[in-house]
Amino acid sequence: MASKFFLVAQREYLTRVRKKAFIVLTLAVPLLIAAFGFFMVKIVQSDDDNTDVVEVRDESGLGLAARLVSTPQLQFVPSNVPLAQGKKAFQKAEHAGLLYLPAGLNPDEPTGVQFFGKGNISLRKQVSVESALNKAFSELKMQKSGLTEEQLNRLKAKVDLQAVSLDETGKEEDSNALVTSGLSYGLALLIYLFIFIYGVQIMRGIGEEKSSRIMEVMLSSVKPFDLMMGKIIGIAAVGLTQFLLWGILSTGATSVISSLATDTNNPKTEMAATASRSTDAAEQNAGERFDKQIDKVGEQAPGGAISKAFASLGKLPIGIILFGFIVYFLGGYLLYGALFGAIGAAVDDQTDTQQFMFPVTAPLVLSYIVSITVILRNPDGPLAFWMSIIPFTSPIAMVVRLPFGVPLWQLGLSIALLIAGFIGTVWLAARIYRVGILMYGKKVTYREMSKWMFYKG
Repeated sequence: MASKFFLVAQREYLTRVRKKAFIVLTLAVPLLIAAFGFFMVKIVQSDDDNTDVVEVRDESGLGLAARLVSTPQLQFVPSNVPLAQGKKAFQKAEHAGLLYLPAGLNPDEPTGVQFFGKGNISLRKQVSVESALNKAFSELKMQKSGLTEEQLNRLKAKVDLQAVSLDETGKEEDSNALVTSGLSYGLALLIYLFIFIYGVQIMRGIGEEKSSRIMEVMLSSVKPFDLMMGKIIGIAAVGLTQFLLWGILSTGATSVISSLATDTNNPKTEMAATASRSTDAAEQNAGERFDKQIDKVGEQAPGGAISKAFASLGKLPIGIILFGFIVYFLGGYLLYGALFGAIGAAVDDQTDTQQFMFPVTAPLVLSYIVSITVILRNPDGPLAFWMSIIPFTSPIAMVVRLPFGVPLWQLGLSIALLIAGFIGTVWLAARIYRVGILMYGKKVTYREMSKWMFYKG
C-alpha cells in the first residue's frame, strides 16, 4: 500500500515539474517581481526629481512668503501682482499652484488662506503646502514670544522607549514590534497562498482526470484513499519545490536590480539648497541644517534599521517559530487539500465547483483577514486564542501569534486539534472521494454528498 501511495505521489510530482509551464513560471515570476520592484523605484525616483513651483501672493504684511522653506519637490516663488491678475497668469503658466495669504491674517487663528490649483489638487501637494505654512506660522509665533529655535527644541521632550520582552522564567529580551509584526504577516501570507493556490490545483487535477475517465483505470489497482493522498502529497511537493526556487531566484534577482537602482539614486542636498535660495539668509541656513539632518538620518537609517531588524529576529524564539510554521504549513495544507480533493471528485463540470468552494474557503479567507487586522494588534486576546485553536483557522491564526510568544500548552492543544481535524477531514473527504470519483452525469448537492459519507464498502 505504501509503495502505491508513493508511486501516485511520484507520478503527480514528475508530471507537473516536467511541464514547460512549470519551468517558465518558476523562472519568470522572480524576474517579474524584481523588474516590477525596479520599475517602481525608478518611478518614485523620477517623481522625486520633479520640482513643483508654487507662486505666493502675500498680502498679510507678516513676511510669511520669505519664511516658506522650499524643498527639492516644492519651491515657493513670491509674486507681487494682484490676486485677480495672478490667477489669470497662473492659468497660462506651468506652475503647480498659487498660494494666497490675505491681509489681516491672524497668526493665532490663520483663516482665509487659499491654495489655487489646476483641477483637483493632489493630497500630497496640499499636505506639503500645509506643512510649510504650519512651520512658517510656528516660527513667526516663536519669534513674537521671544524664544529661539534652540530654546524651543530644548523645551521639547523626546522619550526613547525601550520595549523589553519578559518571558515566564523572568528572562529579558529586546522587543521590536515592527519586526515581529512583519514576520507574522509574512508567514501567514505564505501559508494562505500555498493552501489556496495548490489546493485549487488538487481540485482541478482530480476533476480533469475524472472527466477523462482515467480514474477508472487507476482505481483498478489503487485504493481511492491512496490515490487521493498521493495526489495531495505530490502536488504539495511541487509547490514546495516552486516556492524554494522562487525564494532563491528572487533573492539573487532582487539583489542585482536593487544595486542598479541604488547607484542611480543621487543625493538631493544640492537641489534642496538651490531650491531654498529664494528665502532670506537665516531661513536658508535653517533649511540647510534641516536637509543635512535628513541626509544624515537617511544615510544611517538603512544600515541601522537592517542591523537592528536582524538583531531582533535573532532574539525571537526561532526554533518554536520554525517548528510551528512547518507543522501548520503542512497540517493546514493537508486539511484543506483533502477538502479540495473531495470537491474535485464530487463534481463533473468545473463550473459546478463554485457552489462547494465557498464553505471550504470561507474559514481560510476569514482567518487571514482577521489575523492581519485583529490578531496582529492583539495576539493575546480571546479572539486570537479561539481562532488559533480551531483547526480550520489555526494554520494562519497561530502562525501570526508565534513570533509574539505563545504558551506551550496552547501550542500543544492547537497542534493536537489540528491533527485530529486533519484526520477527520481526510476520513470524510475519502468517503466522498471513493463514491464521487466514479459518479457521472448526476447533479451533486450537499444532501447527496452527506449520504456518500455513510455508504458501506
